[in-house]
Amino acid sequence: QSHFILYTIIMATQDGNEEVVMETEVTLKEPQPLCENVGEGNAEVSETVSRTDNAGESSSTQDPTVSNGDDSDEGKEMVDLKIIWNKNKYDLKIPLDGTGAKLKERIHSLTGLPPAMQKVMYKGLLPEDKTLREIKVTNGAKIMVVGSTINDVLAVNTPKEVIQQEVKAEENKKEPLCRQKQHRKVLDKGKPEDIMPSVKGTKERLPTVPLAGMYNKSGGKVRLTFKLEQDQLWIGTKERTEKIPMGSIKHVVTEPIEGHEDYHMMAFQLGPTEASQYWVYWVPIQFVDAIKDTVLGKWQYF
Repeated sequence: QSHFILYTIIMATQDGNEEVVMETEVTLKEPQPLCENVGEGNAEVSETVSRTDNAGESSSTQDPTVSNGDDSDEGKEMVDLKIIWNKNKYDLKIPLDGTGAKLKERIHSLTGLPPAMQKVMYKGLLPEDKTLREIKVTNGAKIMVVGSTINDVLAVNTPKEVIQQEVKAEENKKEPLCRQKQHRKVLDKGKPEDIMPSVKGTKERLPTVPLAGMYNKSGGKVRLTFKLEQDQLWIGTKERTEKIPMGSIKHVVTEPIEGHEDYHMMAFQLGPTEASQYWVYWVPIQFVDAIKDTVLGKWQYF
């Protein structure tokens, strides 16, 4: 509906009469309800969204770079593997041109073992950046996997105090070193005739001359010379003399010899494991503490 307003302009003449100069009619439109405008706006927005959705759908179906999963193995040369982990065996088929990193991902899906916690072995440690073809993996190859899941690690995470107690208890169960077969074959030779005499109940500083007359693990004669000015221990045999920096000696083990408690057997650990221990037998008891203090760096505090 429309509303009309009539405007009349009247002017007075000289004789006092009024004269109509102009009449005009203005048409006013009925204002539309606000809800109708909103509806039209929503319709336009809906149309825009619809166009966007359609465009997005078109883009997702046409864009070749978007992937919804692993690349298809169709048409690729495959290789059959036997995965061995934690006494379990798994059959796995994987592209021959897949990398070691890709293999770890597949092992993760089989075993639950995260790639970062895997050590994958095939003719040595499997490189992650090379393909299976490059490292010459063949059909039926056995791939060894070493590692523990996070749950396994947490299950065996024992407090340090408990571990130390168990180690100490285990050490207490061990028979004395001098009864062990590897040492018995040297000790059974008896005390060397030219060994330095022992003095019970005393602790002496190291003599200025080498400690001589003792045996090493092979039963040969050995002498120890402590070069304090060079911070070295010289271990001399008939064949050669080894000059060892005292700072490289990790530990010193000593134990009295049964039946001859005034003499000790002693080991200098020259590397990270017990396999690197150098054994010396029939060390006079009065020098034992001085040897340990000197080798482990305490001599300077005397």
